[in-house]
Amino acid sequence: MTPVEPPADDRPDAPAGEAAARPRRTELLVITGMSGAGRSTTAKALEDLGWYVVDNLPPQMLEPLAELAARAGLSVPRIAVVVDVRGRSFFAELTGTLAALDTRHVSPRVLFLDATDEVLVRRFESVRRPHPLQGDDRIVDGIARERALTGDLRSRADVVVDSSSFNVHQLGALVASLFEAEGTEDLRVTVMSFGFKYGTPADAEHIADVRFLPNPHWEPDLRPLTGQDAPVSEYVLAAEGALPFLDRYAGALEPVLAGYRRENKRYATVAFGCTGGKHRSVAIAEELGARLRRAGVGVRVLHRDLGRE
Repeated sequence: MTPVEPPADDRPDAPAGEAAARPRRTELLVITGMSGAGRSTTAKALEDLGWYVVDNLPPQMLEPLAELAARAGLSVPRIAVVVDVRGRSFFAELTGTLAALDTRHVSPRVLFLDATDEVLVRRFESVRRPHPLQGDDRIVDGIARERALTGDLRSRADVVVDSSSFNVHQLGALVASLFEAEGTEDLRVTVMSFGFKYGTPADAEHIADVRFLPNPHWEPDLRPLTGQDAPVSEYVLAAEGALPFLDRYAGALEPVLAGYRRENKRYATVAFGCTGGKHRSVAIAEELGARLRRAGVGVRVLHRDLGRE
């Protein structure tokens, strides 16, 4: 990301008159993504956290809105705006608008909500509403058109959330955990466990397979427990290769996270998978999360598939 000169009121040597004339740098979160993936739930969760939320805003209005908020005297303006394909032709201009904002006094971030096609179809059918790009065709045709329109935006998003396996309460809790402490940490890492039999997480930047470790499922005393229970955690971490794997994986993440900070990337997801997401991946995710916290990294540990068996 191109370095940006801080606003006058953020520079200690700025003249008083200049500081008064320039607005503070505004935190702007753009909520976008696939229709049916949870944008409304996300907006409500952010509103509950005190964000100023605007729904279905044309991209051309982003900069005027941010400037208005900055000049309103708020010490740390926090604005969330839902922008999606309901804006029709306006939506195509979103990427260019974000690039323009990034060179001014606004810090634009993009949160992209996604879900599998199967889940999206089921959600539209459950509420008996058509997809906004469906027209006279099927729901899946509208979804395909929307994926084509949002592909570039998804690739540039600061954080991608796959809501396929979440209900509205779980999604709201995830959003709250990501943004309630916004501004207190320069990098927030989600360490996730999952089960390969339920599919790999679409929103993870890094995925590791821990099925090389012995499976506690085959131990009668450990089978009903999870990786959050001490006997299972001790069993997994004592297995041959477990600690060397964690040592080297944590070491490999150090330059990656440092690079994310240099590039102003504030969110990352690291995922560990085992067969069912109950024992090995849970124990490994908990241990890595603890190590990252001790290193001063803001961490949330999420167990995507725990309880599904």
